[in-house]
Amino acid sequence: MSGLGSLTTPDRRSIRTRLLLLALVPLGVVLPLIMLALAYWGGNYFDQLLVTKVRSDLAVAHGYFERVAEGVGRSVASLADSERLARALGRTKEGNAANVNRLLGSTQLEQKLDFLHFLDIERAKQDARLWPVIAAALGGKAGTETEVFSGEQLGAINPILAARAKTPVLVTTNARPDDREVETRGLVVHSAAPVYGSNGRLIGVLEGGVLLNKNLDFIDQMNAIVYPEGALPFGSAGTATLFLDDVRVATNVRLFGDTRAIGTRVSAVVHETVIAQGRTWLDRAFVVSDWYVSAYEPLVDGQQRRIGMLYVGFLEGPFKSARLQAFAAVAGLFVLAMLIAGAFAVLSARRVFKPIERMHTTMHAIEHGNPDARVGNVESQDELGEVAAHFDRLLDQLQAQADSLKRWGASLDAKVAERTAELQQAVADLKAAQSQLVMNEKLAAIGQLTAGVAHEINNPIAVIQGNLDVLRDVLGPQAEPVTKEIKLIHDQVQRVRLIVAKLLQFARPQDYVGYLEPVETGQLIQDCLLLVRHLLNKGDIAIEQHVDSTRQILCNKNELQQVIINLFVNAIQAMPAGGVLKIAVEDWDQADMPLGIRLIVTDSGPGISDADLAQLFKPFFTAKKPGGNGLGLWVSQALVERYGGKISAESGREQGASFTVWLRLEPQGL
Repeated sequence: MSGLGSLTTPDRRSIRTRLLLLALVPLGVVLPLIMLALAYWGGNYFDQLLVTKVRSDLAVAHGYFERVAEGVGRSVASLADSERLARALGRTKEGNAANVNRLLGSTQLEQKLDFLHFLDIERAKQDARLWPVIAAALGGKAGTETEVFSGEQLGAINPILAARAKTPVLVTTNARPDDREVETRGLVVHSAAPVYGSNGRLIGVLEGGVLLNKNLDFIDQMNAIVYPEGALPFGSAGTATLFLDDVRVATNVRLFGDTRAIGTRVSAVVHETVIAQGRTWLDRAFVVSDWYVSAYEPLVDGQQRRIGMLYVGFLEGPFKSARLQAFAAVAGLFVLAMLIAGAFAVLSARRVFKPIERMHTTMHAIEHGNPDARVGNVESQDELGEVAAHFDRLLDQLQAQADSLKRWGASLDAKVAERTAELQQAVADLKAAQSQLVMNEKLAAIGQLTAGVAHEINNPIAVIQGNLDVLRDVLGPQAEPVTKEIKLIHDQVQRVRLIVAKLLQFARPQDYVGYLEPVETGQLIQDCLLLVRHLLNKGDIAIEQHVDSTRQILCNKNELQQVIINLFVNAIQAMPAGGVLKIAVEDWDQADMPLGIRLIVTDSGPGISDADLAQLFKPFFTAKKPGGNGLGLWVSQALVERYGGKISAESGREQGASFTVWLRLEPQGL
């Protein structure tokens, strides 16, 4: 036993497991480590490449932004130094304003500027307090800066610019909390240059600029330069955006469909890094509704205040999918290598572990009730093959001995079962005979007692009745004052006679037949309900009647009344919490011939179990009802059967019980 136990301990491993571990453990350890190292270093290198890519994209976008700003500055400066402006300013006072406006208007359209103004010295000095480029121009130096204009300032320049700058601020995921509903300020490339007269003296300042809010041509051109077609692999898409503070005022990022995400806001973490701290963001970021490899740099005005951001980035998802696919391909190669190595190890070790596995399987099958299991022929012809053959011979011997023991055991079990069955049958017959004997003794005792009581009562009743008749005859008319009392005595004597008759009927129902008369069942039911009215009122029970037969039954009215009242009382007792007592009378026909009536009494109580239904009409069976003696249904059945009828009962659990009395029009067998 100790040897078998040692074979099944958890620390022991099969030969197959040992050989496979020997072949696969090196691969199972080395290859996953290589995979992890590749995932770690390769992933980091891939992320660095993406960051390097977006850094170079930001440099291109920054260069384009500066070239646009320089272009605006060159346009303003060249016009300020031009002979055309000098000639327009040098004309007569009456005509120079119109000439200047005409020249400025044509130049504004030609250079695609949003505004272009000539400021005299006084006006320039006023605006110099607000704009550094105008102050520089008054000092004789042209300049260009990115500035923030308020809605009122834009409206003073041109109401159209104020309307274009007005942007509803949209609720954006991950943005910092802000109560703003609309952005009215404008992000402007602002340029100014000094204007000199013919005498070389400063006569004013030429101011011009471009509003970047909703400047879709500008932002689309920037995106096309940074991300030309085919610049991004794997189906990624590049985007560019200009921010005024943290609000997108010019972007080709889509909110949905062709709707641009103008008015959405940058995430709180990017705002903190770029606007609050003034650092460039080079990392992944959540942009409106997706993750992008993103670059943000701050935009500063002429006073070196951070007023917004320049952004470029491309979708991260396609690159992540490509990286995962590459890793999956490498992992698949590793798994394939392990499978090939495992298959080679299994095939090589099969000749070693196959006989041992078959012996182990055979032992397992025998332990689980298969005595015919055998190892059989094995391919190996070495020591393992000899051990397998010897193992089969030992199993054959053990099975032969076990079969012999089973035959002896089966024979012994059959004899024991035969004797046990005979004993159980004898005990059952004895119990049945004993029960019948006790029942017969009870009924005989009741019959003798009832007959004796009836005899003893009938004698004094006969004397009372005789003397009462003599008294009536002797007194004659003198008995008038006590006529009611004599009638009362007579009625009570008849009542006692009826009680005695009932006792004899109970003792010997098959020998006693009362007076037969036609009985109308509908009226009889009403009389019976009147007798049990107090029980109905006490139990809060409703009556539902369906009397559909007018046939009269020839029977003893008192006996039928006894049967009906017994059924009513049983139904009422079955509904202690109240309910509905249903009474139905219908014709009983067979083959279109009238046989009698069916009287059906149904209650809404808990019903009768199948076990109790089989015992209902046996004497002394009470179904555990309080105050019952178990004789009511037995006597009722005897009375009905004496007239050729029968009583049946039906019930379902929690559906109430129904008793049907089958009564013939005329009694049979009397």
